[in-house]
Amino acid sequence: MLETPEREPFYSQGLRFSCIRCSDCCRHESGYVFLSKKDASLLGTALNMGYGELTQAYCRWIPSGNGESQLSLKEKPNNDCIFWQLEPDSGQEGGCLVYEARPLQCRAFPFWPSVLSSKRKWEELAKECPGTGSGTLYSQDLIKKWLAMMQNEPIISKGAS
Repeated sequence: MLETPEREPFYSQGLRFSCIRCSDCCRHESGYVFLSKKDASLLGTALNMGYGELTQAYCRWIPSGNGESQLSLKEKPNNDCIFWQLEPDSGQEGGCLVYEARPLQCRAFPFWPSVLSSKRKWEELAKECPGTGSGTLYSQDLIKKWLAMMQNEPIISKGAS
């Protein structure tokens, strides 16, 4: 029996990305930032909160379609992430209040499975995200490490109530 050789991913030569801190991925559009146990622990420590207090103040349960729900950060009414804010007293562009403890999903951007599923998806993201396709070259090995981290830190789920 002949073995079919594995096709190299489109990012086999690496991909360029440098976050320019424009906050477009954190603001203006509805979305989900799902949390793992490690994410919740890091956020709780950064905010000096226990798990229950953190989830009540900053999280919501999103139905996943399989009878379970997954834990995600809340959004503000304008669709900004709950942790994004303007610089105090200036009205100037701001940023993430928990940047050093931000969830893996945020840290791993744009190296998400959905974005890396095809070159077309990567190119679509590049039209929206000014840091995609320029700056630092991330090797295939490093990209695979981001993907593995996301796979190995499962999202917090609960059964249907």
